[in-house]
Amino acid sequence: MSKAYSSNLTQDQWELLEPLIPRGKKGGRPRKVEVWEVINAIFYVLTQGSTWRNLPGDFPNWQTVYTYFRNWRTDGTWMSIHDRLRGWVRVENERFVSPSEAIIDSQSVKSAAMVSLDVGYDAAKKVKGRKQFLTVDTLGLVLRVFVTAASVDERLGGKQVLNKVRHMGDTVSRLSTIWVDGGYDGNPFMQWVMDFYRWIVQVVLRPHEHKGFVLLPKRWVIERTLGWLTGCRRLNKDYELLPETSETFIYLATIRIMVRRLA
Repeated sequence: MSKAYSSNLTQDQWELLEPLIPRGKKGGRPRKVEVWEVINAIFYVLTQGSTWRNLPGDFPNWQTVYTYFRNWRTDGTWMSIHDRLRGWVRVENERFVSPSEAIIDSQSVKSAAMVSLDVGYDAAKKVKGRKQFLTVDTLGLVLRVFVTAASVDERLGGKQVLNKVRHMGDTVSRLSTIWVDGGYDGNPFMQWVMDFYRWIVQVVLRPHEHKGFVLLPKRWVIERTLGWLTGCRRLNKDYELLPETSETFIYLATIRIMVRRLA
């Protein structure tokens, strides 16, 4: 066992998460590594912003940890765990598993020097890097994420992330309303959402007469979620070679939040 890092899962949290972890493959070598420690190591990278190679020595070998992270990204394990936990959190809060409303927002994040794939310049925010499009329910729980170049238009990125939400199937069967900010305003985008998904787009605009911080209805929920994500240093700058890896780290951040709520 590693020392007690603040990012480690407690015993109760591990017991909640363990049934969702895939079993070792049949016919191969028996799994010798403690998966609890592997996940603790991944959460350490996420929260502390460490590189894989610089994992503390009391965790499993970094190549082993990264292999689990990568394999579970490509086979959809992280997504499956995330969706299961989200359903449990909603039920605990006396909500239906399927939300009836969702909120979209995006934020541009600077990319590291060695990152070159899907990198662009957001002229509005004056940021060179990538743009993270998030959809959350009214509890602030992430539904789906889409990461692309920062130069991508809000409406185009919004269509991409909504397409991901639509493919969630029965878990969004009750979804009817999408709340957006002024960046998604305009009849073509609203009509597209209505034509393809039968969802109503509601725009929440900032009052022109107010200066400074304004608490906007519905919009504050996703702003709070973005604030939660800043607690993970790995997400404060995009170090990932692949946008899909950036998306996975966002799902991992929300997995950690939900596990801590449930246990």
